[in-house]
Amino acid sequence: MACRAAGVVRRAGEDPNVAAYLIADIEVIDSAGFEEYRARAPAVIAAHGGRYLARGGETEVLEGDWTPRRLVILQFPSMAALKNWWGSPEYRALRVIRERVARSRFVATESL
Repeated sequence: MACRAAGVVRRAGEDPNVAAYLIADIEVIDSAGFEEYRARAPAVIAAHGGRYLARGGETEVLEGDWTPRRLVILQFPSMAALKNWWGSPEYRALRVIRERVARSRFVATESL
């Protein structure tokens, strides 16, 4: 997929200098079980250059019918860094926990 920004056309994931964002909508179904994920995830995210921009704060729907439960927005230095985190052994272990205790939707996008 091509991206156009300021007259420049590039392929998604091509530029290692373009930040990438992960947007997650998480519905926690087992609060006690989710605590382990919540406690361990920040260190794994940081180890891959990621940082939280939003984490479970109040949301307000301005248009449409999407009602996020627990919204999380992460920033990574690049799409490659985001994908390295997502596929890392450390995060795969945490995903197993999250998948057991929550229903989630995740999308990744690059900045301009």
